[in-house]
Amino acid sequence: MTVSSIEPCPSPPAGPDRSVPDHAGAPCTVAHARLGEAFPALRVHHGPPRTGDGWVSGAQLLHDPQGLRELIDFDARDGLDRYGTALRPDVAAGFCLHRYSWPVGLLFTLPWLLERRVPLLPPEAISLRRATGELTAEPGAFFCLPQDPAAGLPGALVVPDDAALRERLLAALTEHFTPVLAVFRPEVRRGPRTLWACVTDAVVEGLWQVSAPLGEEERAVGALRALLPEHAGARTAPLLAGTGFGFEERDGSAPVRTRTRAGCCLLYTVRPADSCTGCPRVARG
Repeated sequence: MTVSSIEPCPSPPAGPDRSVPDHAGAPCTVAHARLGEAFPALRVHHGPPRTGDGWVSGAQLLHDPQGLRELIDFDARDGLDRYGTALRPDVAAGFCLHRYSWPVGLLFTLPWLLERRVPLLPPEAISLRRATGELTAEPGAFFCLPQDPAAGLPGALVVPDDAALRERLLAALTEHFTPVLAVFRPEVRRGPRTLWACVTDAVVEGLWQVSAPLGEEERAVGALRALLPEHAGARTAPLLAGTGFGFEERDGSAPVRTRTRAGCCLLYTVRPADSCTGCPRVARG
């Protein structure tokens, strides 16, 4: 967790949005529903991308400069409210990228953890409404294992084993985030490695934080270590290898799991005296 609260922190849900169709029988529905169980401020609807009324679609993000501007402006306003000072434009864009990557990464990783399924979700298949913490997702296909009951469904792409499923997850994340980072890069003003560090942090921390209230933390940590191993020759690029997990003793109590982040969230630019738990800029003994 980070003291900067750069995880999404929208307004509490106002109730179901009946205008967004949900498809109870769609693959990944159970996992996406459990996201709302673990993190009630986020809700996922299965259905076509939406626009208007605060919704920004992935297509708008990629192809309409106003779509990106709308998302970043949300975080600029939020930063002023939280910190009482205006964020630098690149910092607002960086916060926005993290708050996009954190929930969107979970659209992939939570079904992988809970159902051993990996949806194919290009940016054009999703939309999000930051003010209410809602997302829509319309998977066109999904990877699964041979023994999965859904293996015979339309859109099922069967892979032989867990190692192959991990490879497909890395590929699906790469395919989704590569064009997203291309549009964010001029706004964030950072190089590719720094941008992929942000995505890596969001992917790892999102699943770690959501898995704990679901009672799946140990399984999630093990799965993430298998996905992003630290050993030499690990093929994780463009995501960064290693999860950064460790343990820390605090005031003589039992060790607690911590994580050193792959990248800096830039909180110090608005709160110089603060640092995130796991900040890579802070030396730890």
